[in-house]
Amino acid sequence: MKTDFDLIIIGGGMVGASLARALSGCGLEVAVVEAWSLDSQEQPSYDDRAIALAYGTRQILQGIGVWDALRPDAEPIRHIHVSDRGHFGFTRLDHKDYGLEALGYVATGHALGSVLLKGLSELPSVHLFCPAQLSAFEVEEDNVSVKLSMDGEAHQLTARLLVAADGTRSMVRETLGIEVREWGYGQTALISNLTPGIEPSGVAYERFTDAGPMAMLPLTEGRYGMVWTLADEDVDRVMALSDEEFLSQVQQGFGSRLGIFQKAGRRSCYPLKLLQAKEHVRPRVALIGNAAHAVHPITGQGFNLGIRDVAVLADLLVDAAKEGADIGSMQVLETYADWRRRDQQAVALMTDGLVRMFTNPLLPVRVARNLGMLALDLAPSVKQMVTRQFMGLNGNLPRLSRGLPLE
Repeated sequence: MKTDFDLIIIGGGMVGASLARALSGCGLEVAVVEAWSLDSQEQPSYDDRAIALAYGTRQILQGIGVWDALRPDAEPIRHIHVSDRGHFGFTRLDHKDYGLEALGYVATGHALGSVLLKGLSELPSVHLFCPAQLSAFEVEEDNVSVKLSMDGEAHQLTARLLVAADGTRSMVRETLGIEVREWGYGQTALISNLTPGIEPSGVAYERFTDAGPMAMLPLTEGRYGMVWTLADEDVDRVMALSDEEFLSQVQQGFGSRLGIFQKAGRRSCYPLKLLQAKEHVRPRVALIGNAAHAVHPITGQGFNLGIRDVAVLADLLVDAAKEGADIGSMQVLETYADWRRRDQQAVALMTDGLVRMFTNPLLPVRVARNLGMLALDLAPSVKQMVTRQFMGLNGNLPRLSRGLPLE
């Protein structure tokens, strides 16, 4: 068993697996440590919830070699309709205004996980340790020593760089004592896949209702993926409803733009919070994805933000390796942190601001937000800037985000 690597990725979820694929064949030996077995139905990253994929994410997935396999299971978003249920404000986005075939796509976590994990351990220079648990690690001057538990046995690996892709409760981050800014919204996302009464036509909806924001994302097989943000105190009641009662509640909140909903899939819940690590790098350690940040799903930015971490870090690591530099040096890692800071802060501020604005019941706030949506709809230059941010196409883009290979 090989024990010495260039980098070790803790976490084989969507972000960790994407980084391993991005670096495969680029001259770096990569170890991926994943706690769940690949055939487990419990892996939280790979369940059946709808995952919004920004257009920039499509570029990155193309660059790491999985887009063609995912495309049959990725439904395009050609139009977006944002509105305040029962009020006058709305904003519309159309893919034709940006000269693109789609503003983004929607796939289930299961479909995305299938293409990311398929053949992962067979890729050049990628070594998968799964299922395996991180027991401890120690950062030394020239490397990182990692202790694992796998098949009831202890193993020790070393690398020049440790990448934490182990989620919001990151053991790596917590072991290092990296502080986080964190607060809960008092809200929970209720997830379900629904069959609408009319044929989907590539329109994604964000409806702000009295019960909470409700997103409807077009999926394959004529379905819509629903993300309904509820106050924590309402969740148990809604989860306990029969399918018929649940569909009636959804219909009442969303309206009839998709006809009469016919069927609801399994329901699941996820508490919502904003999390930002105060440091994204330490000597020989980098945080990516939810280990570094978690945002409200109001605009579907979670995975998109994480895979943009991947694109930047992979870009820098490949260049450093080509130049014979130390990929775990603070010079490389601080460049990564600086490059990602603006995008991460912009998305956190926008999503948090939208949540606070659209959950405020005061009449002046409601009037202001409806006027704001109308103003945005009538201001093409501002709308384009905001849209490109959420599409992952603003700022200094790494090669993968521009559709260019790393080599």
